[in-house]
Amino acid sequence: MDPLAVIADIHGNADALDAVLSDIAARGVRRIVALGDHLSGPLAARECADLLVARQITCIRGNHDRYLTEQAPEDMIPSDRVAFDQIGPHHMDWLRGLPPTLHLPEGIFLCHGTPESDTTYWLDTLGPGGEAQLRTRAEIEALAVVPASLTLCAHTHFPRRVDLPDGRVILNPGSVGCPGYTDDHPVPHVMEAATPAACYAIVEPRATGWASSFHHVPYDTTRMVAFARQHGRETWARAIGTGWVR
Repeated sequence: MDPLAVIADIHGNADALDAVLSDIAARGVRRIVALGDHLSGPLAARECADLLVARQITCIRGNHDRYLTEQAPEDMIPSDRVAFDQIGPHHMDWLRGLPPTLHLPEGIFLCHGTPESDTTYWLDTLGPGGEAQLRTRAEIEALAVVPASLTLCAHTHFPRRVDLPDGRVILNPGSVGCPGYTDDHPVPHVMEAATPAACYAIVEPRATGWASSFHHVPYDTTRMVAFARQHGRETWARAIGTGWVR
């Protein structure tokens, strides 16, 4: 199997996506999978959709992709609504056709959150004060209900790899386009990558197991920060420009 690039949580950040795709191409990696939450954000959803469709990247859907197709526009949160207003009917048809999970023939399983939920954090959990922290091994294993040698997940926006005792690997590539955010579910919390660089991963099988590497790609955030501010989203502007929310 050739190396596989893993991207996730683009959230409408077309300039970050373009920088990551260029970096992947420069490394000679030809296969790419995208783990969902492609378009939602106060940024450039249509540009992202056009890039993903044109490159014929293997994509699954995330929770925000599902919200875009299932919710009425007036019920959407602001980030979903901005994306909804930018994309056309053919983009919606593309989103509706994305599977929630996917098995690849090399023993790889793709999901957004966990195999059974697109809204559950898998490798990370929230402490009493809402701080993100690594789950216990027992908790991670309990959610690993798919017997794949490599499972690729997303949703937390944190790059992380966990190896289970039976040899299975679970890997989150981090976020291409949204390095920080706030959320109220299941409790109020803040997630921060502490870098504005676009993040992705490359995985490759070796005789001794799965090799993986994380890549942080710097890019000019100016245009995306301006888009966030034009839509009144200062938290997004801070996160994209600095990697911090607070």
